[in-house]
Amino acid sequence: KGILICGTGIGISIAANKCKGIRAALCGDVFSAKMCREHNNANVLCMGERVLGVGLAEMITDAWLETEFAGGRHERRVNKIMDLEAK
Repeated sequence: KGILICGTGIGISIAANKCKGIRAALCGDVFSAKMCREHNNANVLCMGERVLGVGLAEMITDAWLETEFAGGRHERRVNKIMDLEAK
């Protein structure tokens, strides 16, 4: 797992997703942080320091770190995402 931060979070999330095995998600709210872990097994959290306050960034980080991948039907989607790297 990793956490990346840049001005908006957009550039760093695009760059991170170019790396093999990375499923980076740009999150600006707690719900998205939970869902990207639970449903997509995101292994890198990206945030924008110019768009988030410290308190919200901490809540997003905590939610992301505490949420586990649900697996099951979501595992098929993650496998499809990972298969795209092989092309």
